[in-house]
Amino acid sequence: MDELEVVDFAREAIILTIQLSAPIMMIGLVVGVIIALIQALTQIQEMTLAFVPKMMAIYLAIFLLFPVFAQSMSGFMQHIADKIISLG
Repeated sequence: MDELEVVDFAREAIILTIQLSAPIMMIGLVVGVIIALIQALTQIQEMTLAFVPKMMAIYLAIFLLFPVFAQSMSGFMQHIADKIISLG
């Protein structure tokens, strides 16, 4: 395995990490903006009001998207295992 393949694996791992985390971060961002808008309109400045809905939305998104995440990570691991086997 040369340096180019190692860099390629690292690049693929970083891209996979971004692909897996982006939907969760976007959901947290959207829920946070909605809650901030509601707080600004009602002038309620309670910290737990912003934190709890975001936490619940993120947990729900992780729960619903977990099969897709597992399939993506399994495919990446299979790709790595195939490369290791072809080297030996």
